[in-house]
Order: sequence, then C-alpha cells, then structure tokens
Amino acid sequence: MYIIKNALRSISRAKGRNILIGIIALAIAVSACVALSIRESAQKAREDTLSLMNITAQISVDRSSMMKGDKGNFDPSSGQRPSFDSMKEMLQGSSELTLDEYEIYAKAQSVKSTYYSLSATLDATGDLEPIDTKGTFDKGNRGDSATSDESSRPQMPGGFGGGNFDFKGMMGAQGDFTVVGYSSDEAMTDFISGNKAIVDGVVFDQNTTENNCIISDELATYNNLEVGSEITLANPNNTDETFSFKIVGIYTINATENSNFMGGFSTATDSANQILTSYEALKAICDTSSESAEEVTDENSGLTTSTAVQGSLNYTYVFAKVEDYEAFADEAKALGLDDKYTVSSSDVKEFEDSLVPLENLSTTAGWFLLIVFIIGAVILIVINMFNIRERKYEIGVLTAIGMKKWKVATQFVTELFVITLAAIIIGAGIGAAVSVPVTNTLLEAQIESNQEAQNDREQGFGRNPMGDFGGMTGKPGMPGMPGGDFNMEDLPEDKGGFDGFMQDASNYLSKVSYSTDLVVIAELIGVGLLLTLISSLASVMFIMRYEPLKILSNRD
Repeated sequence: MYIIKNALRSISRAKGRNILIGIIALAIAVSACVALSIRESAQKAREDTLSLMNITAQISVDRSSMMKGDKGNFDPSSGQRPSFDSMKEMLQGSSELTLDEYEIYAKAQSVKSTYYSLSATLDATGDLEPIDTKGTFDKGNRGDSATSDESSRPQMPGGFGGGNFDFKGMMGAQGDFTVVGYSSDEAMTDFISGNKAIVDGVVFDQNTTENNCIISDELATYNNLEVGSEITLANPNNTDETFSFKIVGIYTINATENSNFMGGFSTATDSANQILTSYEALKAICDTSSESAEEVTDENSGLTTSTAVQGSLNYTYVFAKVEDYEAFADEAKALGLDDKYTVSSSDVKEFEDSLVPLENLSTTAGWFLLIVFIIGAVILIVINMFNIRERKYEIGVLTAIGMKKWKVATQFVTELFVITLAAIIIGAGIGAAVSVPVTNTLLEAQIESNQEAQNDREQGFGRNPMGDFGGMTGKPGMPGMPGGDFNMEDLPEDKGGFDGFMQDASNYLSKVSYSTDLVVIAELIGVGLLLTLISSLASVMFIMRYEPLKILSNRD
C-alpha cells in the first residue's frame, strides 16, 4: 500500500513530465484501439456472416485432374507426346452423376438440405420470338426436321443453363430459349434473393407434371403474351417435335445482371429468355423425346449426336456451416464417390473474395499497431531513463533507509502503469467513438484501390475494364464484341471494375458496424501492460545497479 501511495504522490509532484508521458500513452492507446477494432471487425464480420449464410456446393467431374493424370503417364525426356486420343476417350467417358447418384451423397450427415434443377434449350415456333439484342435469331435458319441444315446454328457441347459440359457427345443445336425445371421453391434462388419476383399470376406447382410455366415480363411484352396464354416450343434437334406450355405467371428481373454474357452466342443465354417450369414437367419432356430420338455418330470426331432434347442436371447440396462443407468431401468419398469427381462451392469463394479489402485493412492495421507500439516504447524508455537520472538521489535515500531495490523499482513501474491505465481508459473512449467511421473510411479507400488495381491489370492486357460484354449497355465487357457503351451510373454502388473473362467485380463488404467491445478493451489493457513493462525495463535495470551510499556521497 505504501508503494502505491508513494507512487501517486510522485505522479502529482512531477505533473509536467507525467502529462507528457500521458499524452504519448494516449496517442498509443487511441491508435491501438482503432487498430484492434479493425482486426476485431474483420473477425466478427467473418464469423457472423458464416453463421448466417447457407453454404451450397456441387459435385462435378474433375476434368483438370483427370487430364493431368493422363499427361503424367509419359516421360518428357523420352520425346514422346501424351496420348491425346486416350485423354479424349477418358473425357468422353466421364459422365455427370444421375439424380439417383446425387441423392446417395445427400445422405451424408453434413448435408442440411438439397435442391436441383434441370435445364434444356428449346426453339421458338410460329410467331413466338425470343428477345434478341445481337441479331442471332433468324427464323429462316429454322428447319422443319432433323435433316435441316444446321451449319448456321450454334453448336455446343454440354448444353447451357446451369449444368456441366458432358463430353459423351455433342448435344446438338442450341435452342432459342433456356427452359429450367426446378425441384422445389428452395431451388429458385433468384426469387429467394429478390433478383426475380412474380408480377402477375402465380408460380407453377413444384410437383406438377403439367407443362405450366412462368416467363419474364420482357418476353411477355415482346410477344404480347399474358397469364393464360399458351406457347409452343420445338426440339432444336428435331423441329417436328413440339411441346406446348401454359403461362401461369410472369416475373420481373430486379437485379442488374449480364443478360447475355455469352456475347451473342445464342439468345438462350439471355436471362429474359428463360422459361421456368417444374422439374417433373421438363423431365417428362426429356424422357418422351429420348424414346423417339435418333443417334448419329460423326465420322470425323467420333462423337455421337442425339436428336433428343438434352437436359442438364444441376444438383446443389446445402450446408449449415463451412465446417460441414469441408467435411462433405470426405463423407461423399466414404459413400462411394469416385476420385474423378470433385466437390466445389462458389459461395465460399465469393465470401472470401468479398472480405479481401477488409482482410487487407486488418493486416495493415496489425502492422500499424506494431510500429506504433515499437515507436511508443522507445520514446517511453528514453523518457524513463532521464526520469531515473533526475531522481537518482530519491532512489538512494529510499534504499538507504531500508527499502528493498525491487520495491523501489515496483514504485516506478506503478507510476508508469497508473499513467498508462488512465491513458488507456481515455483512449478506449476516443477509439470507440472513431473506430467505426475511421474503419469505413479506410475500407472504402481499400476497395477503391483494389478496383483500380483490377482495372489497371485489365488495361495492361489490352482489355477495356469498362467495356461492353454481350451487348448489354452498362455491363462489364470484353473488347472485340459489339455492343453499347458503358455508363458508370448504371453500375450498382457495390460494383466496379472488371476482373477477367466473364467475371464481374467482387461484391466487397463495404461497411462494418462493429465498435470497440470487451475483447478490444482486454487486448488494449494487455498492450498497456506490455508497454509499461518494456518501457520500465530501463528503470528497473538502473535501480538494481545503483549503490545507495555512493549515490548519497556523490550527490550532484
């Protein structure tokens, strides 16, 4: 108790010196509070978002590993080329999983729920026309049978509309519309997220096998269609085979998106030309078409083309947390998943990408805290060294009357700790008030820096990061593709720049709302204690070396 009382008296006697020490400690405390709050905000943003989001994943053929494995079977020093024929055969034999196979792995304990969709492309018939911003739709190129000239029609492997490429064979001609059949309401993620919404009518019954559908308001207006109208679509590989659909609802697209991101390859890639129905209805169409289909093998490529409507299945697994997603791959392997398949999640990657600026800011804050701490410690050490020299006689008197040296050292440490503690309390209050606005200001600058770096990189490759891609005005694009001009005002506030082929700028986390909490206060006290001990080290060393009689006899 005497040590504490004496330390407080000493603080009051040397106000000027201690005020200077307090100002330095306060500056360190405020800087440390802001830096620690930024780091805590990054951690909380990660934890809170992950706790609320559902992670989705898909199983697909790991073609990259398969091709690497085939190339790895030859010795480059031998001068022999890898067997591309065997690679081609291997890829053609690697089919996507069936619905029954997907559902086997849905039994894994980590899986929260599942949903799936089936997509196919169908042709327009009669007066029906797709939305066409590129001039790719031409009724004159639509034949009356499977024997019509397909040379002017788009051809692609694997189809389009959410599934993966199937190298078993060519999927034939690409149709005018993408028809998507959903297994449940959960599968209609665009409606859940608010990107799409019904403006007239209702959504089809998810379990119905009837050909009920919903179409975009753009397509409805373009073709003068309404709820209750019927449309007829044709098999693009056999235009004699047609299917009638009844429109039960009309939806609008609320989100700004790349409506035609394949750059005019086909009108089926335009989101306005998506016709949505139930999985059971589209599956029945594909099954019926397969029963009467013909298959032709190309003599040159050896690939087999079927006249059937080809459906592409997209099966999604939903996980409650990231740990479940990470465990799913092993569980699926245990349930029999072959090594040629891989588990991937775009949600996890998009989430990690969204945190890049905040993580960078957190790292910068950590280095800033370290630099401030080192500079502050050095300044306090120097001040304490002068303080000890000025109070050398006081130390000699205290030790001469019988006070242990360690008690004298403890008094000096206590003095510095009291000043530092007061600075921490005041600094925590100031830091708590400014941490959120300072963090958001710095985060905004970090996001702008990231986006500028993306733009500079694209320009370095000769690309226009603000060009038009796919003919949609106000959409990021690629050079060499015709279309409108970019208008910055058309971009959402959380978008910017262009990062690579067919990729919009990341949806960065642009604001945080976390302030200084108990964790930051505890860390701040720890910083204060460490700073006190380090800066007092010089004082302790000097005190332990002093001889009281020599000090008193040589008093300056």
